Amino acid sequence: MTRGGWTEQRNSESDALLSALGSKYSAEILCAAGTPKSAQALSEDIEVPIATCYRRIEELVDAGLLECEGRTLSNEGRRTNIYRRTLDEIEVDFSSERPQFSQKRRTEAKNRLQDQLR
Repeated sequence: MTRGGWTEQRNSESDALLSALGSKYSAEILCAAGTPKSAQALSEDIEVPIATCYRRIEELVDAGLLECEGRTLSNEGRRTNIYRRTLDEIEVDFSSERPQFSQKRRTEAKNRLQDQLR
């Protein structure tokens, strides 16, 4: 369901979102992933071990909060995935029997504009 640019989540999606957001460092990763970044860059930006960063990235991708935008070559010549968050805002409503989530998705136009400003 959509209202004013906000999309409401179904119960199964809500469970995945709540689980992903409840993990340590998830919010920090989402904040840092406003522009495309590799797991290594995210790990360095928020000062978290790389193994932990990869686990959180997997949870966030599974929950639809982060997406792989493609691959690039690292400084060491390895192909690495580049990630960016899929939303800018999320709202949680605890007034019902189960938590209800609404999220404001990032538009492709905003991503392109932000990429040009970098």
